[in-house]
Amino acid sequence: MYLVRSGAISGFESLVQNFGANPVQLIHETGLSDALFRNPNSYISYAKMALLLEKCAVRCGAPLFGLLLAERNAPGVLGDLPTTISQEPTVGQALAELDRHIYLVANGVHIAQITHGKDVQLVMSFDFQTPLGLNQLTQLSVAHMANITSRLTGLDRYALKLNLVQPPPSGSTDTRSRYYPQTQFSSTFDGLILPAKVLQQKTSLDETAIQLHFQQQLNHLQACYPNSLQNQARVIIGQLLPSGECSIEKVAANLDLHPRMLQLKLQQEQTNYRDLLNKTRQTIAEQHLAQGSISITDLALNLGFAEVAVFSRSFKSWTGMSPKEWRAKHKSS
Repeated sequence: MYLVRSGAISGFESLVQNFGANPVQLIHETGLSDALFRNPNSYISYAKMALLLEKCAVRCGAPLFGLLLAERNAPGVLGDLPTTISQEPTVGQALAELDRHIYLVANGVHIAQITHGKDVQLVMSFDFQTPLGLNQLTQLSVAHMANITSRLTGLDRYALKLNLVQPPPSGSTDTRSRYYPQTQFSSTFDGLILPAKVLQQKTSLDETAIQLHFQQQLNHLQACYPNSLQNQARVIIGQLLPSGECSIEKVAANLDLHPRMLQLKLQQEQTNYRDLLNKTRQTIAEQHLAQGSISITDLALNLGFAEVAVFSRSFKSWTGMSPKEWRAKHKSS
């Protein structure tokens, strides 16, 4: 099973409600639990998420639902991965790193760079399908890639032309999406086209955008968990782990606290940073081992372990079983 962070479709509930539909009902009809969407670091079936988006589009009568949702999203819906890759020397290297590590937040999607003369196609593909297709997921994902490319290059995201293989929506098209006039339907590929010279440029590290991302994230956490600093911290830990840069200093900075103050406040909630780190690692590990196809080696790296052996020992101390034994016992059919 391919897994994805539930935060990848952050904001879809309010968008569905704007159309007068019930997002919780749609979640349940897809076979998912609405509880999984309370924490953006929960992992859900990628195919079921795609199916949910298709159902949303039908119920809302919005054939451009994926594009509309992407407009509400910042690159932060993919966790801290976009911020991490923005530290690469060039745009091309950053996008290559995005493809190399995107499985950590969305397993089953690929981004290839294909050169055509003076242009480069950023081609997106998926390893799965749903009974209703992947049109909405493709719209959302290609637009997400445009959002990330915009941050890396400094270009206006609405100036980037989206290419979609799917035909243009029939009937009365909802043109509220600012992406709509920039989208080429019935294209030969799903993705973006950029001049090759753009990929050779230095990445645009927008400190203001990064600070805005962290502030929006903090506001969201405080709204979701107003009385629980440990839950706020666990969300941040889950986002930082794949980058390999998770530390109490980083977590504290994301929460706008000094590391010592974070520890003191956590002690008041009868916990500490190390305990939260281990609990978060265990939760993510169990989700992947039970439902996903990620290798134990990649899972260890995803959780910030330098060596598989260290991860295996830690996991056994948490559960009494090795990762391989736990997967064999709990693997979903």
